[in-house]
Amino acid sequence: MVFLQVDGTSAGLLGPLLPFLIMMAVFYFLLIRPQQQQQKKRKEMLDSLKVGDKVITVGGIHGEITAVKDDEVHLRIADKVEIRLSRQGVGHVKGRD
Repeated sequence: MVFLQVDGTSAGLLGPLLPFLIMMAVFYFLLIRPQQQQQKKRKEMLDSLKVGDKVITVGGIHGEITAVKDDEVHLRIADKVEIRLSRQGVGHVKGRD
């Protein structure tokens, strides 16, 4: 959209906004979009937790999942030693037994 000034020259609205629009596009493609994809992968990983998965918690504890409930995971970390933690506490899955 172009506006005409009193003397007849065009004072484009796009000129001053162009650097801002470019900066927003760069932020989206370099920061926002990759973060959204990473969150989606993490959610899929947490939703797919099953009994027998070997996992590492965000605190660095290695163990095997013995039970999965709504938002809770039971993790065997040693013989006769089992802890409960939130699904969000699982850092990543190492594999299945």
